[in-house]
Amino acid sequence: MAAPTANSPAHVAIIMDGNGRWATQRGLPRAEGHRRGVETVRTITFAARDLGVRMLTLYAFSIENWKRPQDEVGTLMSLLEFYLKKELETFVRDRVRFRTIGRTEELPAGIRKLLTATAEETKHFTDYTLVLALNYGARTEVMDAARAYAAAVANGEAKLNDPNWSSFSRYLYTSDMPDPDLVIRTSGERRVSNFLLLQAAYAEFVFTPVLWPDFTKADLEAAIADYNRRERRFGLTSEQIRATAPANVR
Repeated sequence: MAAPTANSPAHVAIIMDGNGRWATQRGLPRAEGHRRGVETVRTITFAARDLGVRMLTLYAFSIENWKRPQDEVGTLMSLLEFYLKKELETFVRDRVRFRTIGRTEELPAGIRKLLTATAEETKHFTDYTLVLALNYGARTEVMDAARAYAAAVANGEAKLNDPNWSSFSRYLYTSDMPDPDLVIRTSGERRVSNFLLLQAAYAEFVFTPVLWPDFTKADLEAAIADYNRRERRFGLTSEQIRATAPANVR
């Protein structure tokens, strides 16, 4: 694994977009674009680790994606099942921890079983984590968190008059995950599409015109280089950041 620099993003999140357009541009069915997109998932999973990233979150299937044509949804589910069956052995061999965020309980039973098995087999790995956002939507996540928080208050497990981010964020799907440092969206679109809206409050964003099936390790490296040129202030001034930075990173 490449050694991360002092400003390397520990957690990178990617909105994978452009599979359909990639296929259309080549006169191919959309299903072929999704199939090629799965190949890119595998490439970027290990490219990110090689570049020093500790956690990679991929927006694989949103709550809104159920509205797509039924045959396309079926293709996406079949590809997900194929991917999980194929990659489990690789994850174990290469010590990749696998986990998911989202309402995975609403996915088909066969996929749920594979998700559980893959997470269980890899839960002890700590160096690198791959997260798939499946049946995920940030607004739905907030509603689920608010419901869980209200239940905890009703049960005496939480205090209603203790309104701080730390106490509420424990009820998000990402409660034990660090916030993303860098969010990348492929295909040239410049929106976040209901993805990690709360967690990405202070993330850096990179929007690239590259369609997801064409996204390579070099494209990821370029996005990380862009990230490394930025100053993350978290509400402070540049002068405050420089004053508190260790001498060896000024």
